[in-house]
Amino acid sequence: MHDDDLKSWSKEDICAHLGDDYDRYLGAIVPPIFQNSLFTRKTKSHGYSYSRVSNPTLEVAERKLAALEEGERALLFSSGMSAITAAIMQHAVKDCHVVTLKSVYTPVRVFLETYMNKFGVETTFVSGEEVRQFEEAIRPNTRLIYLETPLSNVFTLQDLAAVAKLAKSKGIATVVDNTWATPLYQNPLRFGIDTVVHSASKYLGGHSDIIGGVLISDAATVEQMTHRERGMFGAVMDPHQAWLLTRGLRTLPLRMAKHQENARKVAAFLQEHRDVEQVFYPGLPDHPQFELALEQMSGCNGLISFVPKGDKANVARMSRAMTCFEVGPSWGGFESLMNFPGAGIDEEMSERTGIPRGLVRISVGLETAGTIIEDLERGLHAIRQEGS
Repeated sequence: MHDDDLKSWSKEDICAHLGDDYDRYLGAIVPPIFQNSLFTRKTKSHGYSYSRVSNPTLEVAERKLAALEEGERALLFSSGMSAITAAIMQHAVKDCHVVTLKSVYTPVRVFLETYMNKFGVETTFVSGEEVRQFEEAIRPNTRLIYLETPLSNVFTLQDLAAVAKLAKSKGIATVVDNTWATPLYQNPLRFGIDTVVHSASKYLGGHSDIIGGVLISDAATVEQMTHRERGMFGAVMDPHQAWLLTRGLRTLPLRMAKHQENARKVAAFLQEHRDVEQVFYPGLPDHPQFELALEQMSGCNGLISFVPKGDKANVARMSRAMTCFEVGPSWGGFESLMNFPGAGIDEEMSERTGIPRGLVRISVGLETAGTIIEDLERGLHAIRQEGS
């Protein structure tokens, strides 16, 4: 297989082999870790000088991710938030305006409302299900529309093609967090979006052992950010983290297929359960945006939310009865996790963030679906017993 003929590469092929360059690395089937800070040279230039700017180990993962997202170049960052904040700062200027989503990832909301607000940047938060909501929010000084589809707590979608068309007509940049669907199941650049970001700590890494982020865009944007938003802030991924990321990418298609298979069974179980009030999962046919999901995604992941019946202030107690699920803030690893974004919030906070009171979010792992469902049954039974 030749790197110059990427159109013939499947996504499985890209994950397994693209960028590994066996001839360059003495035939090593796994490229080495260049765990060094600098690259010296006296005569022949090899293109490297300092790992804050470029490193061969990072480039292996970057090539795979750019190809998976159908973008020109990718750039690895030290965390998902460093990739996100770099993408925002790349477009934001003093006293400009940003449009984003009510239920956007909480650290993004905090960054826009506090840090960027110091520079006069104002933000409008919309629900995002209808393109008119973005159109109505746009001002003369709007520079960026920041999207996250599906949203990571309530899994509503934004129409990527419609928002991209609107933004381009107004000269506004668009950035999408595509962590939920991964590049296997959604490619926002294909719909006209300018830049895609991911938390590599989730499915891309897949083993809950790295912190990282990635940004994919056109070559000119990435080249500029290599020296500015990433280079100046020093927010570059460590070579060993990049090596682990590449290892995770090799099994991404297999893992995502299993996450999706398990999640569909779990979502169906929750939907039919007498102690569950509402289920949020765009893979369910009765999801209000199911048709849009079919149009812009080719699959779903293992992240599901639901609202149990009963006392909304005490849903977190269900975890005490469960043995498979651990409680933690992340998702996308091999293990099943749960957290409680809707616990302890009042109606005002629920309205502000778009998160229903009592919402439980679960990341369905790679255990058997039967084990996961049995554990959820124990947890839901515990709520019913304690509430009776």
